[in-house]
Amino acid sequence: MTTRFSCGALRAGDAGTSVELNGWVNRRRDHGGLIFVDLRDRDGITQVVFDPKHPSFKEAEHLRHEDVLRIVGTVRARPDGTENPQLATGAVEVGVDALEVLNRSQVPPFQINTEGDVDENLRLEYRYLDLRRPKLQRNIRMRHRIVKAMRDFFDAREFIEIETPMLIKSTPEGARDYLVPSRLHPGTFYALPQSPQLLKQISMISGFGRYMQIARCMRDEDLRADRQPEFTQVDVEMSFVSQEEVLETMESCIHHVWKSCLGVELAPFPRLSHEEAMNRFGLDKPDMRFALELAHVNDVFAGTEFVVFKSVLDAAGKILALRYPGGASLSRRDFDALTEDAKQFGAKGMVWIALGSDGVKSSAAKFIGDDHLAKLREATGAETGDAILLFADARDVALAVAGKMRNLVGERCGLRDPKTYAFCWVLDFPYLEIDEETGVPMPAHHPFTSPGEDQWHLIETEPLKMRAQHYDMVLNGFELGSGSIRIHKPELQRKIFEMLGMTPEQIEDRFGFFVRALEYGAPPHGGMALGVDRIVMLACGEENIREVIAFPKNQVGRDLMMDAPTPVPERLLRDLYLESTAPEDASDR
Repeated sequence: MTTRFSCGALRAGDAGTSVELNGWVNRRRDHGGLIFVDLRDRDGITQVVFDPKHPSFKEAEHLRHEDVLRIVGTVRARPDGTENPQLATGAVEVGVDALEVLNRSQVPPFQINTEGDVDENLRLEYRYLDLRRPKLQRNIRMRHRIVKAMRDFFDAREFIEIETPMLIKSTPEGARDYLVPSRLHPGTFYALPQSPQLLKQISMISGFGRYMQIARCMRDEDLRADRQPEFTQVDVEMSFVSQEEVLETMESCIHHVWKSCLGVELAPFPRLSHEEAMNRFGLDKPDMRFALELAHVNDVFAGTEFVVFKSVLDAAGKILALRYPGGASLSRRDFDALTEDAKQFGAKGMVWIALGSDGVKSSAAKFIGDDHLAKLREATGAETGDAILLFADARDVALAVAGKMRNLVGERCGLRDPKTYAFCWVLDFPYLEIDEETGVPMPAHHPFTSPGEDQWHLIETEPLKMRAQHYDMVLNGFELGSGSIRIHKPELQRKIFEMLGMTPEQIEDRFGFFVRALEYGAPPHGGMALGVDRIVMLACGEENIREVIAFPKNQVGRDLMMDAPTPVPERLLRDLYLESTAPEDASDR
């Protein structure tokens, strides 16, 4: 009797068994009259052997990479010395008794059976081939395991997965909505959800108590390595909870995922206030894998005549110092390049000091004396052989630049080990932040976040000093997700909308349905959403989320495999009462 096996299943104990294997030609080799084919499926590779005396041999001579085969044969031990310890099936091979070519393949545009570099746009155009490659197979499998572990965790804690709609009302939530025109209601539009935020809060009002969802979300925003126009998050909401209970739940979920999927026991996540994170690391998503911290050195340069530093001190700005381990070996050209990096991050310039064994060199040598050096060494922990980088600007700019330069230095010094998982919580965020484009105060999280219980009195007098019950989970310098305790009283929710400058008419138009829901006995509630794509990216040691998404868009938001987006026939636009005003070449941009 013949038994069907996967290509990764056979072992030495299966010798003598008649088997059927199905898969793709991973590699074909002609050795001394015998033809060897590595047959691949999703579970692994098995070597199959064609004997010249067998009728299938002649057909095997014409097999090409990625041809699809069905093999019937007998398992046998490989001859001594030919075992392959790199394969789980490496102790055996299958002598072919019958071959059926199920489908022929064109010559692939790139090698499937190697991890070699291939142009990403070519990979995305032929994504169905790219997904056959070993790395992508591993990543997508890991994604499945992580999502399953999340579902198992929340199911064990009696959460209910509730699906929320993809066609919803457009509400201002920070990013640009994707809009869907309605054929049945001319001139009106649905929006694709940026998140299920209001719907999961309504689930709490509806009495479900513990909601979760592996939710698909869409945001029409500029793309980068850790951002896609459509993304997945594990979305959670709970009634009658404190911030502490939300943090415990989400941290326990991640501990479970790392243990069950990676075999890694995580330590408790350290907690930093937003202010502490900014002061120590310059960013609200600090990379905790390495210990370089920013030194605040305004006092070191008190009374300085160096005009760059003096003007910053006079304007109540910040001077920050960063140690560069081993940086004294850098050339002046290297320091010039670092200065350009700092400018790319928003700095006007950068001062450097090289503490070489043959003496001290600096881009501002005549303004930095021995007393300055001694205090800078003490503040930064710098030793001979290191360099010190100095940044001076308005507080927020100086911190942001220094924080990004800290990450750059950490990368160049090999301190950002992708196999290290350094989680932390960042808490106690400002309620408002100044929008970079408009200069208008906006919620740092979203307008449904509750200020701290002792913060409401500031809303009328000093709203920029308000702190939020808002928390972020951070891993290796990436924000995995955000959450908050929500506003559950309608009069307080209206108060926040009014603080943001919304008129009663605007509140009714945009959020009337939600405020009315709060009026019917909304319980206290809070929750969080974690980005699944970023979690999988970091768990797999990747640097780009396109490597852990089966069918991503490229860096300009195009689907190269399906060739989307594309123009549609005029009749479809007419059905939706739309007319395109785009220039003819717009689709090429």
